[in-house]
Amino acid sequence: MRFINNPTFDLTYEDVFLAPSRSEIASRMDVDLSSIDGTGTTIPLVVANMTAISGRRMAETIARRGGIAVIPQDIPLEIVAQVISWVKGRHTFFDTPVTLAPTDTVADALDLINKRAHGALIVVEGGKPVGIVTEADCERVDRFTQLQLIMSTDLITLKDSVEPREAYDFLNTNRRRLAPVVDKQGNLVGILTKVGALRATLYSPAVDAKGRLRIAAAVGINGDVTGKAQSLIEAGADVLVVDTAHGHQAKMIEALKAIRTINPTIPIVAGNVVTAAGTRDLIEAGADIIKVGVGPGAMCTTRMQTGVGRPKFSAVLECAAEAAKFGKHVWADGGVRHPRDVALALAAGASQVMIGSWFAGTLESPSDLNSDSNGRLYKESFGMASARAVAARTASEGAFDRARKALFEEGISSSRMYINPLRPGVEDLIDEIISGVRSSCTYAGASSIPDFFAKAVVGIQSSSGYAEGKPLNQSW
Repeated sequence: MRFINNPTFDLTYEDVFLAPSRSEIASRMDVDLSSIDGTGTTIPLVVANMTAISGRRMAETIARRGGIAVIPQDIPLEIVAQVISWVKGRHTFFDTPVTLAPTDTVADALDLINKRAHGALIVVEGGKPVGIVTEADCERVDRFTQLQLIMSTDLITLKDSVEPREAYDFLNTNRRRLAPVVDKQGNLVGILTKVGALRATLYSPAVDAKGRLRIAAAVGINGDVTGKAQSLIEAGADVLVVDTAHGHQAKMIEALKAIRTINPTIPIVAGNVVTAAGTRDLIEAGADIIKVGVGPGAMCTTRMQTGVGRPKFSAVLECAAEAAKFGKHVWADGGVRHPRDVALALAAGASQVMIGSWFAGTLESPSDLNSDSNGRLYKESFGMASARAVAARTASEGAFDRARKALFEEGISSSRMYINPLRPGVEDLIDEIISGVRSSCTYAGASSIPDFFAKAVVGIQSSSGYAEGKPLNQSW
């Protein structure tokens, strides 16, 4: 990457722009966004290890499209192991259906139906699909009505050997937007939508050596770090993220050295830092990938509380340059709000971009779906240093110690992340982001992430320059 006007101060994503260069790339589909950092992803997106964002449905969905999710450190190890096993058992093409029995009720359906962006659940009897229920079927119906009385029994099914184009044509011909997928015995194995069939031709799933979906898990720097890390690796985690707000500290270095004694065979990510010195120290302690970012997240109040942090673009640029000296990589963690920010993070040298709050407002995030006074749907999100997160993390401690720690919170404990009715699912956001990033690469004449970093031309702009690029949804 090179600047066309040299900076004299640290830069955020809003402070910079990408200048177009001569390109030989005929189509954005010719751009390969596979990772170069050993994590096995095919798109450079990581779901942040936040309790309100990263759960099993999110992990399954992002991995099917080529990214990876990090399960938070606050989850009990036995639960994390179950989540890892569940995700590893998901199909790489078909979505996992939400299922109920014919005698279950409308109330049961309404509790589950929005767990998937396609808004449907399959009624199953003896392992075989017998009906489909949508949200529309549940309207103006008593909540105790059994599903067998309202479900649609006019079923068409897809064979589990179906190919994407064949599935799309079949659904299109039959005027269906989705259908259950069954095996030779007629047992339900998944569900597929028309748009899901299309996406299967645009993305490649992130899979391990056994062809199973990839998933990462986080561990803190306190307690039995080595034992926890060993348990997560044995449970099947593909990437281990050693995580704390202030990564450039002695306890992090000790934790990394301790983890290295068990000779892990998976990539070790550590952070967060924002300087070359922090990057170097964590790499020398045993990290393969450094997580960069302090304070840019939507749920984080660190900069306002402490004054600590660094503008994100400059932090990624400096840390990536330092990591490259050791043949290592960085993840840009937090602060992205538009596809352009993801592209700029990659231009600065990041191998992946970690996203939190942006993904919180999707149907796949673990939080409950709520409705405000105007009927707008939203999910609650909160920072991992907030009072809410600290309370959950210290639940096993005594009342006195918990109360003391609660006095020193950083981060927002409750924020409404509204569901975009046009893009309700995380896959909709992935489409938006990856389309933008692929186009950014073609503007730079780059065919891959390393090529993009090598060829990107970046300029510095004023706040009015940034405002000039914003689209208008009405006349001026």
